[in-house]
Amino acid sequence: MRRALAILLFVLPLALSCPAQAVPFSRADQADLDRVSAALSSIHTMQGRFVQIGPDGQLDEGIVYIKKPGEMRFEYAPPNPTLIVCDGLDIAVFNTQLHTVDRYPLSATPLYILLSDHVDLSRNAAVVGVEHQPGTLIVNARSTDRRASGTISIVFSDPGLELRQWTVVDAQGLSTTTSLRNIQQGVDLPDSIFSLRSKSGN
Repeated sequence: MRRALAILLFVLPLALSCPAQAVPFSRADQADLDRVSAALSSIHTMQGRFVQIGPDGQLDEGIVYIKKPGEMRFEYAPPNPTLIVCDGLDIAVFNTQLHTVDRYPLSATPLYILLSDHVDLSRNAAVVGVEHQPGTLIVNARSTDRRASGTISIVFSDPGLELRQWTVVDAQGLSTTTSLRNIQQGVDLPDSIFSLRSKSGN
């Protein structure tokens, strides 16, 4: 379950921040953040595979579906029994083996920023820097909430600015990396797969 919750936490520092900008960015960094914000805001539907490596080295994988505003589904492949579904108002984390579910309001979770229609990273106080590596642009952020600490590095392709990977490092220094593969945007996704009443989506 902890590895599954890393999906929910991958934008933790961003969601816990206030609107004011704490870091003075250069014009180049400001432009990069504006480009990334525009790319994230342009996503309306998305489908692909994810691979997640936890701090203990265990590997999990599955399929992710996103439909804005507010809808999301992470299906973990067996033997992981986790299924995460958001219907636009609430997020439910199902354990399909134990038949249990934990629910969270979407507005109180980090996923709110990813699932919103309008993203503005340049005005987000949690963002602390931008890095360039061959073929990639990395946005670094940290938690600005006293109740939580942690950092995140979000990796985008460059050019193209496709969301490729994120690594969360928690307060204990443990890291969880989630990578995306075979992403398709603009796909037709049925509302039924985001319903909390049916875990199967059928």
